[in-house]
Amino acid sequence: MSPNLIGALFMMGSMAAFVLNDTMTKTTGGAVPLFQLLFLRGLISITLILVLWGRLGPMHLRLGRRDWKLVAIRSAAEVGASYFFVTALFNMPLANLSAILQSLPLTVTLGAALVYREKVGWRRFSAILVGFAGVLLIVKPGTDGFNVWSVYALVAVFFVTVRDLSTRRLSKAVPSMTVTLAAVLSVTGFSAFAQLSTPWQPVSTTHWVAITAAAFFVLIGYYLSVQTMRVGDVSFIAPFRYTGLIWALILGWFVFGDWPVPSTLAGAAIVAATGLFTLYRERKTTRPLPPL
Repeated sequence: MSPNLIGALFMMGSMAAFVLNDTMTKTTGGAVPLFQLLFLRGLISITLILVLWGRLGPMHLRLGRRDWKLVAIRSAAEVGASYFFVTALFNMPLANLSAILQSLPLTVTLGAALVYREKVGWRRFSAILVGFAGVLLIVKPGTDGFNVWSVYALVAVFFVTVRDLSTRRLSKAVPSMTVTLAAVLSVTGFSAFAQLSTPWQPVSTTHWVAITAAAFFVLIGYYLSVQTMRVGDVSFIAPFRYTGLIWALILGWFVFGDWPVPSTLAGAAIVAATGLFTLYRERKTTRPLPPL
């Protein structure tokens, strides 16, 4: 497989993992305070990293000054994204929140073109715009469904864009597991400090199961998201972020009973078609020439 196809698989895997994490987190229904939940999830994720040490690839802290700076920027962006995203998650339907985050292919691709001068062909850029139009069918800005929690989701989009672009600039000598560990430690440390301002609430067995599952899925999502931004072209890989919306629609209906309206289903179909078209274009452009 080409680097682009590998990157697309990483992206689809990370989207599935993140949406499963979101679903498990949302099932707590706000019974566990936000920062307490993030703190507990982080502790479990750190434990899993220690158990899996070396099994998902090398991990060390021997980084150059430039890489440490990028890891710090990425970790700070991860903290911001976690806070704004999870806050919005408890206050709006999963599918609507995930739909807003589907603007990321556009923001990340534009960022890569502006910051890194990465070439973006008109077909790829058009596919991203078409997919974004499908997202607008779901979000329907200007209606009652677009509120302050939607703004929280848009702020999360900004932080994730910064996170992904900083990951892109890391040198190849930096292990993906080191970056993953830094992200988990940053969110957990921030949550540990922030939760001191709220009373500690008891956690039921059901919620422990949900938080543990969320910790597992978010760890996989973190790792694959790092891998995603280190292979292939951002402009090709970005549209496959839209697959997260399909997962959100399915799980939102199956777990929470949020049945999508026709316009939402139409938008999801456009989003899916965008990814399929991009995949078709990659296979066509990388097909080997026939022998003479």
